[in-house]
Amino acid sequence: MLKNLFGSTLRVKILEFFLLNPDKKSERRRLARDFSFPADSLRRELDNLVEFGILREEKIASDADEEKSGGKKKGEKKYLSANQDFVLYPEIKALFTKAQILSSQNFVSGLRKIGQPKFLALTGFFTNQPLTRTDILLVGSVRRRSFLKLIKGLEKDLGREVNFTIFSEKEFNYRQEINDIFLSSILTGEMFVLIDNLKKS
Repeated sequence: MLKNLFGSTLRVKILEFFLLNPDKKSERRRLARDFSFPADSLRRELDNLVEFGILREEKIASDADEEKSGGKKKGEKKYLSANQDFVLYPEIKALFTKAQILSSQNFVSGLRKIGQPKFLALTGFFTNQPLTRTDILLVGSVRRRSFLKLIKGLEKDLGREVNFTIFSEKEFNYRQEINDIFLSSILTGEMFVLIDNLKKS
């Protein structure tokens, strides 16, 4: 979907990498290793995105010392990052976030065929909260092998690993009763609830 809008698979991969990891900085050489695209194509896309303003490139002092004339001098490296001051940054980032959720809707359709989900919420990566210890919280019964296959498909769509947590309804209710720290941190944080068929007490 985003490829059709932006006209380039590589451009979408670059934007996903930076917009969904807004505090991340990366060198061009590192990106060339991470993306299996020709170096010239990558350079052109990065130059265009920097010129457009959605990415910024800045020099940062390197921790590695470089020997020069018998002494030592700290070097500088150029790093790329998302330009969060760019006027269209919130809109473009929201577009990529919504595209992730659309991918997850296909996941939901598949999930209903292999189990009985009572509750399903997206958090962590989907809500730009990298410190959250899970990306998907699922309550209910599911065929594990089929579920793992669904997760693999979702990871392929998103281009990254997805962490998940599965509770039975009984365990979920027990953890709520004892105010389990892990579960509480998820339920009190930002999340997208896609299924909620839990019995209300």
